[in-house]
Amino acid sequence: MQKIVSDGQLNRQSYISEVDGAEREYFVYLPRGYAASSSQQWPLMLFLHGNGERGDGRQDLDFVLTHGPLYEVWAQKRDLPFIIIAPQLHMFGMDKKFAYIANRSRDSIPARQEQGTPERTYFSPIGEMQPGEMVDEWGQVAPLLPDGWERVEQDLLNILQHTTERLRVDQSRIYLTGISYGGFGTWYMASRHPQKFAAIAPVVGWGHPDFMPPIAEASLPVWAFAGGRDTAVQKSHFFGGINKLEQESDAEVRFTIHEDMAHDVWRRVYEGQDIYDWLLKQRRESPGQE
Repeated sequence: MQKIVSDGQLNRQSYISEVDGAEREYFVYLPRGYAASSSQQWPLMLFLHGNGERGDGRQDLDFVLTHGPLYEVWAQKRDLPFIIIAPQLHMFGMDKKFAYIANRSRDSIPARQEQGTPERTYFSPIGEMQPGEMVDEWGQVAPLLPDGWERVEQDLLNILQHTTERLRVDQSRIYLTGISYGGFGTWYMASRHPQKFAAIAPVVGWGHPDFMPPIAEASLPVWAFAGGRDTAVQKSHFFGGINKLEQESDAEVRFTIHEDMAHDVWRRVYEGQDIYDWLLKQRRESPGQE
């Protein structure tokens, strides 16, 4: 596959957070060719990052470039035909709980090189591949991780509305994807607002069975991803929700386990082309009706 270097634009858009009234910013990526036509409408992808990329939405925002589709279009110079919006989740004290957040360095933020692209790296999987422990009593399992994207639900809705009003968005092709904490957030937002999206792709974040009925009722296509050697989010926890969704939904439900990979399955998923091709095939006939 020939690699086309993107000349898309990466911008920042300010907003006032409903959480604390503070002014914050989020990334807006405009794809190659966006400025060439005043009438063409473009698919929109909302990306929710993982726990390690939280921040103040200003000086910390560049951490959002570390992984996912923004990393692909900006650091790796991929030509992806989406408008991409990527906000930053509030810290909510997580820097006091996790050393990998408190001790992170701006040196870890990938730069867009004048020539070439940064070398891709992956976690080293630990231990043997195992089936994992199945969950028998889902009523005793919390549906979300603490202080996640559900706390900024209204911010996400406001950002989506502002983007669709301001930019040339194909409202039949609005997609939602996220990694780890953002994967959990993807399931949550899809359950709460399934009619807003044409498809979702949660990566290394499982969906609680209680989230599935609205997703199934809306016939929302889903492609979920897990890692076989993921010790942070076990693959076995995906099955309860996925099985329920398959039973109740008439839409396409895909579940891919990369058995050889650890938690950073997102690196392979977004590096590939399949996820983007699949998303682009999905349309919602009557978008935005809730």
